[in-house]
Amino acid sequence: MSQPTTENPNRRDFLRGSAAVAAAGVLASQYTIAHGAFAQGSDILKVGLVGCGGRGSGAAVQALSADPGARLTAMGDAFADRLDASLKNLKETEVGDKVTVDPSMQFIGFDAYKQVIDNVDVVLLTSPPVFRPAQLAYAVDQGKHIFCEKPIAVDAPGVRQVFAISNKAKEKKLSLVSGLCWRYDHGMRATFEKIKEGAIGDVRLVQATYNTSTLKKFPRQTGWSEMEFQLRNWQHFHWLSGDHNVEQHVHSIDKVLWAMQDQVPVRCTGTGGRQARTGEESGNVFDHFSVVYEFENGVKAFTSCRQMDGCDGDVSDHVWGSKGYCDIFKHLTKGETNWKFNGDKGNMYQTEHNELFKSIRTGQPINNGDYMTKSTMMAIMGRMSAYTGKMLTWDQALNSKENLTPEKWEFGPGREPVIATPGVTRFV
Repeated sequence: MSQPTTENPNRRDFLRGSAAVAAAGVLASQYTIAHGAFAQGSDILKVGLVGCGGRGSGAAVQALSADPGARLTAMGDAFADRLDASLKNLKETEVGDKVTVDPSMQFIGFDAYKQVIDNVDVVLLTSPPVFRPAQLAYAVDQGKHIFCEKPIAVDAPGVRQVFAISNKAKEKKLSLVSGLCWRYDHGMRATFEKIKEGAIGDVRLVQATYNTSTLKKFPRQTGWSEMEFQLRNWQHFHWLSGDHNVEQHVHSIDKVLWAMQDQVPVRCTGTGGRQARTGEESGNVFDHFSVVYEFENGVKAFTSCRQMDGCDGDVSDHVWGSKGYCDIFKHLTKGETNWKFNGDKGNMYQTEHNELFKSIRTGQPINNGDYMTKSTMMAIMGRMSAYTGKMLTWDQALNSKENLTPEKWEFGPGREPVIATPGVTRFV
């Protein structure tokens, strides 16, 4: 097994990773803040957090560690208990003195993101993926710099919206950094640069695997509406998460896209199902997927993922070329060119924020919009193919009319958790 089987441990359990904060301060000090560089002459960058779970709290620690002038000044979540717990924990970290969120800047509800965004310079968007397009659109409209967790949508209409949003961010010279964190790992960057340089020749085949255990579940509590129950268990409902082929395996799919120089596939064929999941907290997501993507030049990518307890884990990626082979996680190539990365990989979660804040301070914006939208769309395309049992082209998938976002956000009845049946579920 090449990598741990739990996804983003530094974000899901951010206190465990806070020991790295001291080192992050050294990185942040490598560039200075010019007087009057931002916010009408202020050296303070006001940071807002939207989505106060473990992932969001981890991102907040990393953002505050990235820049001496960063201050967490506003927070928003659908649930008060999540915000309260996050705020308490953040104040107990090594960057706790930079958490200055007074009660008037603590917002609860479905529209909390607007109030957070209105009051900050930089926003961290870490809510469930179904919320991402609307939150991104509002942040860009308000002229704010953004850290945006993956994936960026759960359906094709959302992806199409984010394509336009990211272009608008570029026009407005706003930084938009994606939570597809492997793009910020120094070892990965060096490895994919070797592939690009031709170290293994022309890419012929890619394999990406993400086999892990199930994610945390929250049993129903007295007083919860169905909507609250599903939101508390958002990773287990496909309309909120996109299913785990989208929410989690998108990391592996993004590395496939990276190996293909960010060129999208022309078609895919997927299969999947639900064999081991039990209990209502498991919602309606599948527990395994296998998707084959085919590219215009004939290259095929074989991708698979599994969320089942009690099984062996495997998170690994491999690329075969006309002149050799690359083990992505081991950062090595074999064949005509034998190479291995032996440098400092850094902390990719921290590097994301270091580079985001440096881009803001230097006026050289980063925009990850192209690959974050393409990777998300590839993952959604694979899910739709597996759900329906149909081969789908890129154009079919991108122009899908399936819209998983409710017309109105309110607590009360939730979506009926229908489980897809290949050959019966229709492509829309």
